Amino acid sequence: MNTLLFSLLSGLVFGLGLIVSGMSNPAKVLGFLDLAGAWDPSLALVMGGAIGVALPAFWLARRRTTAILGEPMQLPAARRIDRRLLLGSLAFGAGWGIAGFCPGPALVSLLAGQPKAWIFVAAMLAGMTIFELLAWRKGRREAAPAA
Repeated sequence: MNTLLFSLLSGLVFGLGLIVSGMSNPAKVLGFLDLAGAWDPSLALVMGGAIGVALPAFWLARRRTTAILGEPMQLPAARRIDRRLLLGSLAFGAGWGIAGFCPGPALVSLLAGQPKAWIFVAAMLAGMTIFELLAWRKGRREAAPAA
């Protein structure tokens, strides 16, 4: 129960941070991404603050085998930059630049009733479903015996 409560509280703090920082406002995000126009650098401070909090947390987490609440520590192990990572990053950045949303702020905006967020989240879920179907199909092909 403690893990679920902590997860809920963490999500609420994260969502409130997205609202207060302006990350759930697509116009503000697009202003930050518009380097050639009326650039709004304020989100750079938000991102810098997030990195400043995350770096020491990840440094400490790497030295632990369990989380504070006793769950096993599960940090990413991949360190290789490959085609899949580059294409995924490109798709993420393009979607962020077109819509002004990334997944976390889109969910906050969805719950706030922003109509554009509904479209973005639907497209995001469709993309996730397509990815899972393709991965499942690839796994089935690789597991099938050669004829």
